[in-house]
Amino acid sequence: MTLKIAIDADAADAPYEQLRTQISEQARSGALPVGYRLPTVRGLAEDLGLAANTVAKAYRALEADGVIETRGRNGTFVAAAGDAAERELAAAARVFADRARRLGRTQDAALSAVRDALRAVYGG
Repeated sequence: MTLKIAIDADAADAPYEQLRTQISEQARSGALPVGYRLPTVRGLAEDLGLAANTVAKAYRALEADGVIETRGRNGTFVAAAGDAAERELAAAARVFADRARRLGRTQDAALSAVRDALRAVYGG
């Protein structure tokens, strides 16, 4: 297994977001198995021609999402993120649903708002 990252300087997404997305997708698909040791921040930055702060920002976001975990001097590893990510998504959906109900919106109106937000984020 090797980490495969391609940063497109002309892409609309910032390099850290491209990096975060690609690592997240590879971890969630199993291309990077749980326990896979990621390169150091400095090492990956050098390999990709990015600033170390850019890689560090992506790693922080991935850790906050539960995709990776840092084990001090031992390094950074792919975490068993599926369950944690699913729980967080369900919790966020519940918060949204509760808020929509308090605002007096119908289920159809809430679903429409979610679809609009997803289109804005994912495109299409």
